[in-house]
Amino acid sequence: MKRTTVATRISAVAAVGALFLAGCATDTEQDATEDQPTATQTEEHAHNPDGGPAPEDLAEAEDPTYPVGTTVELTADHMPGMQGSAATISGAFDTATYSVTYTPTDGSEPVVDHTWVIHEELADPGTPPLAEGTEVVLAADHMEAMDGADATIEASTQETVYMVDATIDGTELTNHKWVVESELQPAE
Repeated sequence: MKRTTVATRISAVAAVGALFLAGCATDTEQDATEDQPTATQTEEHAHNPDGGPAPEDLAEAEDPTYPVGTTVELTADHMPGMQGSAATISGAFDTATYSVTYTPTDGSEPVVDHTWVIHEELADPGTPPLAEGTEVVLAADHMEAMDGADATIEASTQETVYMVDATIDGTELTNHKWVVESELQPAE
């Protein structure tokens, strides 16, 4: 009987220790072990408040669900305060869009499942859409230390992709890149 009690106590201590260690893992480590991409990524680098213009060779959407100037509600939560925020569409485009894991050029920790990078923001990408697991070099600059970073395609979509103007967590974003159509809903 005493062995069972000691064994039970050892199991309990081991379980508490495992929970403690799991709680100490960084968000990036936790994201890396998830089977599916998380909606909220831990990103060491901030989005540039002025996203700048869309790439010149990007095809504008012919008949987007949300035309330029439309007010929408964001359902994406790429960053704190994004989900539920109002936004105005500043561009609508047809292209392949990717979630990527990349190592920033400044040597900081990898960014896991960053959403989104478009096909035109990849260096010599080939024909879209690229398969999951494809290794690429980013030519995007909407995040610090992103341009020139080595990346891996985690997932892709061919939904209409949008640039939006929004105020998120007190920061005014102009031409924020990118939000796909399934991450938007009509403003109430």
